[in-house]
Amino acid sequence: MVEKVGVLIVGAGPTGLGAATRLQQHGHKDWLLIDAAPEAGGLACTDVTPEGFLFDMGGHVIFSHWNYFDELLDSALGSGPEAWNTLQRVSYVWIRDRWVAYPFQNNISALPKEDQIKCLTGLVEAKVTNAIAQGRPKNFDEWIVRVMGPGIADLFMRPYNFKVWAIPTHLMQCNWLGERVATVDVDRAITNVINNKEDAGWGPNAVFRFPTSGGTGAIWKGVAKLLPEERQRYGQKVVSIDKDAKVVTLENGHQYQYGALVSTIPLDLTLTWLGKEEWAKGLQHSSSHIIGVGIRGECPHGTKCWLYFPESNCPFYRCTVFSNYAKLNCPADDAKLPTLCLGDGSAPASSEPKEGPYWSLMFEVSESNYKPVNQENVTLGGTAGTWSDAVRDTLIGAINTQLMKPGDEVVSLYHRRIEHGYPTPSLGRDEVLEKALPWLQQFGIWSRGRFGSYKYEVANQDHSLMLGVECVDNILYGTKELTLAYPDIVNAKKNNELLYLKK
Repeated sequence: MVEKVGVLIVGAGPTGLGAATRLQQHGHKDWLLIDAAPEAGGLACTDVTPEGFLFDMGGHVIFSHWNYFDELLDSALGSGPEAWNTLQRVSYVWIRDRWVAYPFQNNISALPKEDQIKCLTGLVEAKVTNAIAQGRPKNFDEWIVRVMGPGIADLFMRPYNFKVWAIPTHLMQCNWLGERVATVDVDRAITNVINNKEDAGWGPNAVFRFPTSGGTGAIWKGVAKLLPEERQRYGQKVVSIDKDAKVVTLENGHQYQYGALVSTIPLDLTLTWLGKEEWAKGLQHSSSHIIGVGIRGECPHGTKCWLYFPESNCPFYRCTVFSNYAKLNCPADDAKLPTLCLGDGSAPASSEPKEGPYWSLMFEVSESNYKPVNQENVTLGGTAGTWSDAVRDTLIGAINTQLMKPGDEVVSLYHRRIEHGYPTPSLGRDEVLEKALPWLQQFGIWSRGRFGSYKYEVANQDHSLMLGVECVDNILYGTKELTLAYPDIVNAKKNNELLYLKK
């Protein structure tokens, strides 16, 4: 049997939930939301270890360009301090055996004198070069050198971005940058060096919100609860799409015939299914390993939030002091947990359960950049059991970068691999999107979301939700999708035109 539905939404992450929310707002009755996972959240879900530590699927925080987004989240979780912690971003780069405040390019005063000279002379050289340059930079690497100079490029920007994206910067475009990467005020940088001043206030996420309990996943489970339960179905994995018959087939054989399909399935997979492999090959992504470590003791890192690691002494490019985001990201202090292993992976003197307090670190490793020491799994000491090299090497990297000490008592370990972690702004991406997205819409398929539309510049949680909201308005009324079409415009301001709550 084929079940018919007016609007079928595939994926219950922020984009799919945004689409469902908008349909519900418009009073549209004929829609259905399905997802392969057992609950809502998508890539914005939160896992809980057996020991009670929470870990997100990356360094997610809430900052917003839309009142609609803010109002929806407050409706889902509440608006006060009982629901949200408001945090000041405290971010650093670990380089040259020291912490340098983020953004790195504004804080080269913390570097050794030799590096300061290289960076400053590079900045001056870049300012001259950029003044006489003809046309826009051809790629991300050219943008880096033109804006920051060879000193900062070689010391930080090239190695760090290779760890994140797993491809060289000259193979990436620069149209995606916008607010993602801080440019450099040369006069300010020189002044900071002379005055030995830390300058860390840049960016749209200098202040951010985080749920007091349940991690990021609690947000999207809360949004899902605002929607009719009977229009949400979980544990339903899509395995094929018939674009001509407008039929989606599930792994269990069930089929849905749709009038319009909102798909958050990665676009490269959708195109491959539909016979457009050559387009799919023009889209690149990196996979991510999320590695969580729960530790007994007091956190030694003050109020630090997320931290960057450009050097080769660790496999991870970013680490979040996740216990600083919410007390309930860790078990209660009086919870008794055994020590699985020590910080260096060796066996503890005793595995007798003991009380806390506890703190936690969450690491992100790009798979195609990660080259493990061995290909076999390794056995950590004590009762930690067998874990992949990624976990063992992350523990070693945490010691190398002074995040952990060899004798720290590890009480919980977590590891999850995400195939589609980052949509890469590759040189050929826009050419594919300009062909593929309109082509799909000819068949009633709106491919949207972090990987549905493959635009990293509009791939945060607020962007993703609004891609779904605006997609529905386009389906029902033909309204222009501003977030998809004009990232620079929506990222440049607070968007107050669209509201979730009626005034």
